Amino acid sequence: MSKNILVIGGTRFIGRLLVQRLLRAGHRVTIATRGYVPDPFGERIARIRVDRRNELAMRAVAKAGPFDIVYDQMCYSPLDAAIAVRTFAGQVGRYVMTSTVDAYRVLGVDAAGKRGPLAEDALGIEAQAIDAGYPWHDPRRATECYVSGKVQAEAYLVRDGSLPLVTPRLGHVLGGPEDFTGRLAHYVELARAGATLQYANDKAAVSFTTAHAAADFLFWTGMQDFLGPVNAACDGALSASQLYARVGEVLETPVRTRRAASPVEPGRLSPFDLPGPMVLDTSRAKALGYAFGHTDEWLDHAIRQHDLAFV
Repeated sequence: MSKNILVIGGTRFIGRLLVQRLLRAGHRVTIATRGYVPDPFGERIARIRVDRRNELAMRAVAKAGPFDIVYDQMCYSPLDAAIAVRTFAGQVGRYVMTSTVDAYRVLGVDAAGKRGPLAEDALGIEAQAIDAGYPWHDPRRATECYVSGKVQAEAYLVRDGSLPLVTPRLGHVLGGPEDFTGRLAHYVELARAGATLQYANDKAAVSFTTAHAAADFLFWTGMQDFLGPVNAACDGALSASQLYARVGEVLETPVRTRRAASPVEPGRLSPFDLPGPMVLDTSRAKALGYAFGHTDEWLDHAIRQHDLAFV
């Protein structure tokens, strides 16, 4: 049955792939973006040019509904969440706010740098503090407040309770040349330069997924009827040092790693270098009927796509 669907942020990376899947399934799709990035969808979709952080403009978006599903790819703070509530409460059948494995960073690790698989309720989202006075929309703070912003956005939506909310917490996305984050490319370039990778904890495995797998999961999530947080990642987590070793194997280039002499800020040594594991427990999604793939199925190809010699 065709649904009327709004995607907030549907022109880049995962959002664009999600829109493709929605159209392929025969749904009516409206995308709401600032209009800075062109899309390939032509007359198959409706477009609304809007600043996600402008509440009056967002209320105009809601008037294009009612929507069966809203996919919010651009909710980065409790201020964004508050706008969502005031805009869509009572106007939408299902609200899917894309979250991240990074939300679990607020939990910390033990003295040995250990942490078990992260189930959804480990975060205790209802108990997370909300700081409405923080300058969330200051672009100079966008990187430093990403994790806390996502956590507090979730917390605000859960406490308010007026939206039929689902919060997929996606593993770190690794992709080919379309991956604008440059995180996998960092390891490929390091290997080609013959550099030594320093790491904080070689046991600190991280959950990964691909942009296509993330879009598949978001599409599936929207069509279900469960609510609440749900983890999504491929099986086969890897630490930064293990990922670098894999890059070396694929590129047939010897690589060297070395443990850092002293503790450093997470992510300072390389993009996925962490003081402790961040492995998502995906048993809830699996119990609901979703089947995840394994990193072994796609990682080597993704690495080759970032290798200049291969390209």
